[in-house]
Amino acid sequence: MRALLAAGFLIWLGSVIPEWAVAADLGIRLRALPPSDAAPPPQAVVSGSLDDKLQPFSKTPGHTRWRDYWLKVMPQDPPEVNGIPVVVMNTTRGLHADLMAYENGAIVALPLAATLSGFLGTRDNVFILPNGVAPGQPLYAHVVSSSNEEQFLSFSLAALDGTLMQGAERARMIALTFGALMAVSMAALLIWFVLKDPLFILYATMFVLQALYVAYLSGQGFDWPWLSFAIPIGSLAWNVPIGLSGAVACLFAREIADLRHSSPRVYVIFGWFGVAFIAITAANAAKFVGLEGAVNDIGNVMFVVVSIFTVIVCSLAWRRGNRAAGWFLVAWCLLEGFTIAAAVRFLMTSSVDSDALYYYGLPLSMVAASILIALGVADRLRAQRAALSEAERRAQTDPLTGVLNRRSLIERLDAACARARARGLPIALLFIDLDHFKQINDTFGHQAGDACLRAIIDPIHAELRQSDVIGRYGGEEFVVILSSADAAAAVPVAQRILERVAGVRVDGFGMPITLTCSIGIAASDTLGIWGEPLLAQADAAVYVAKRSGRNQFHMAPPLAA
Repeated sequence: MRALLAAGFLIWLGSVIPEWAVAADLGIRLRALPPSDAAPPPQAVVSGSLDDKLQPFSKTPGHTRWRDYWLKVMPQDPPEVNGIPVVVMNTTRGLHADLMAYENGAIVALPLAATLSGFLGTRDNVFILPNGVAPGQPLYAHVVSSSNEEQFLSFSLAALDGTLMQGAERARMIALTFGALMAVSMAALLIWFVLKDPLFILYATMFVLQALYVAYLSGQGFDWPWLSFAIPIGSLAWNVPIGLSGAVACLFAREIADLRHSSPRVYVIFGWFGVAFIAITAANAAKFVGLEGAVNDIGNVMFVVVSIFTVIVCSLAWRRGNRAAGWFLVAWCLLEGFTIAAAVRFLMTSSVDSDALYYYGLPLSMVAASILIALGVADRLRAQRAALSEAERRAQTDPLTGVLNRRSLIERLDAACARARARGLPIALLFIDLDHFKQINDTFGHQAGDACLRAIIDPIHAELRQSDVIGRYGGEEFVVILSSADAAAAVPVAQRILERVAGVRVDGFGMPITLTCSIGIAASDTLGIWGEPLLAQADAAVYVAKRSGRNQFHMAPPLAA
């Protein structure tokens, strides 16, 4: 666990390096021609005639909400590109651009080769540099925004093959992640229909929301026909699922850690955390009044606080022996390590440049977490089943001797008789009564009597088959059910049991205690009866054996017609 946490911390530390530190190496300067009432002719702009009116783009007030303007794109010391050179323009979806160069006194339009989905709902518009246009040559972009929302854009130089391959890999990674999360969610939902455990509903809901979050956060979901309906709501498409996922995760954590019984106060705290996540999700409506940034920052801070609190609570539950909480803890550390890294990144910078954290780290951590949490749920069910089996075993067995108690013995007898009659097979009963048991209790004490009862169980078991059943009928009386056995087969079994019990010696209570028993035999093939009437005949037969001198068996005679 320590190694896992250390590795997660190193991953987190490396991933929170500000995005601009990578983007700065690209060295592309942007200067802008602000929008005006009179649209400048493209020839004048692209030829450079209006360059003296250009302003530094990032320092121009209100530049993120311009509707129609021009940019001059100036690569500084462009890197060497192996392959077909392209200009990649990363923009929000409501922004469209035409890229142009000025060559031999004419405007040369850069053809749009592809449009790839990008992080935070952005798009990478890939423009090919035509022959004769050098990678370091200034370009001009006519930018038109169809949205009132804040816009972002950045430029980079790359090779066409590498860009398309990277886009395909990212799309494939997100699609696989989405499919895997939806698959485990649907499986959990189907299991819920059978087991009716609310934990499966919480599990399915949590990872459906995680799947929607990663699909929209990566931008891929906006291009899928059955998820593209969310295009108009923009950032709400991923902020709402992740907020609701946080609420469900709080409910899931308190259930899998069994906090209702172990820590009722913490159980209530998690409930309030869930309410807080729902409130912050509803607060996303603040984007329509210009407060989206503040709400996002509060939500990110809350994610960090709740994540750390959850780690502490699940660690304590795990140390108390809750293995399911341990599985959840490992999954949570893996998942929230990347989620915290993303949250810290959002707090540090508004850059939306591409990053392996969002396309590989976060998706893979979600899939791994879903598997680990599924193992935790399975472990919880295993523990519940083991506890239930133990409870059933205790309810069915005699606490002193470990064999079936009277109630369970009668149930087994009825079931064995029904099965034997359906198959046309006989069944035989041995009613075993320990001789002189009251005298043993009076002479040596009740503890000695209990020791004698325990001492004869193993000798009796030694003469039984796996299909045979023994139970304590009451006091010093035991009944053996011999399945598929007739009267002739029961006699030698009874004889061997007599011999084995007679060889038992119980020490520790003064002089050694020797034991004998009497056995009554009743068989369905000679009596033609089943169930408790057959048991009554065996009981009557054991009294005949006792009256005849004990330490012997007696066969119940056939009933009179």
